[in-house]
Amino acid sequence: MANKIKDTDYLAISARVRAMETTLLTAERMERLLEARSDEEVSKLLQDCGYPELDAARPEAMDAALSQAREELLTDLGDGAPDPRYIDIFKLKYDYHNAKAILKAAAMGTSPDRMLMDMGRIGAAELKTAVESGELDKLPGALPAAVAEAKSVLDTTRDPQLSDIVLDRWMYRDMAQVAEDTGSQFLRGYVETQIDAANLRALIRTLRMGKNVDFLAGVLFESGTVEPAAILAAANHPAGGLNEIYGPTRFAQAAEAGEAALKGGSLTEFEKRCDDAVSDYLAGAQMIPFGEAPLLAYLAARETEYTNIRILLMGRAAGLSPEVIRSRLRRTCA
Repeated sequence: MANKIKDTDYLAISARVRAMETTLLTAERMERLLEARSDEEVSKLLQDCGYPELDAARPEAMDAALSQAREELLTDLGDGAPDPRYIDIFKLKYDYHNAKAILKAAAMGTSPDRMLMDMGRIGAAELKTAVESGELDKLPGALPAAVAEAKSVLDTTRDPQLSDIVLDRWMYRDMAQVAEDTGSQFLRGYVETQIDAANLRALIRTLRMGKNVDFLAGVLFESGTVEPAAILAAANHPAGGLNEIYGPTRFAQAAEAGEAALKGGSLTEFEKRCDDAVSDYLAGAQMIPFGEAPLLAYLAARETEYTNIRILLMGRAAGLSPEVIRSRLRRTCA
């Protein structure tokens, strides 16, 4: 961009975000949803917060409605953001989701259309055309190199898991590059925290599956605050190693839950603690009056909120108690 964007350029959108935060599902509002006596009461409470009618009995329609709410929010705030890359960081993952679906469908001779999500930096149909034609040069960010490598791996190995790992690695590289290009320390920290969470998940899942360190080395990502070498060392001595490398970090509780999961404990609790650690990082934006940080934290809070709404509605539909549902809800950062 020709002119350097300053944090004061975010005064207007920061003020708007602060106003929009008043409609977030606070802990008190979430409790009211948990304790609601009927689905009608839940629906009314959600509509008061700006959501359309959501019906867990029709999960595909519910997911479509939440996706539409997400897309409208990104479009709305994208129109007012001085630098669109702070919006792109939330769109980017859908490009890689779509790339996975398109490559797998092509390998199986089926259509990926049912799996595509039109919320990325590039339209799903346009991405599909580019991948199928091999004309990748106009794709955004690192997608050209990512798709080319993932397709080569899939063609060679016929293993979609390996292809997905390639795309995941490129996704985090893409995110890290976007953060670096913006010059935002807050965004760099957000991406680093997400990579730390992904690597901790990979470590626990690998150990639970009984896979070796060589397998783990292939699924770890660079650019986090915890080096892959340290994680590989911890894999050989998980009892003490996890606490040694994660104890001083915001992932201390997640690592404890991971150790418990390795001994037969709840993997759901571990996943929740990983997400909560990321939210803990984003909560720091509450102390920043204006700039890109409030915008990033608000968008992330909405992402967490969409997840929590789905957990709550599906839990109620399954007849789970408020206590069980509450234990699965993610901590919000705003």
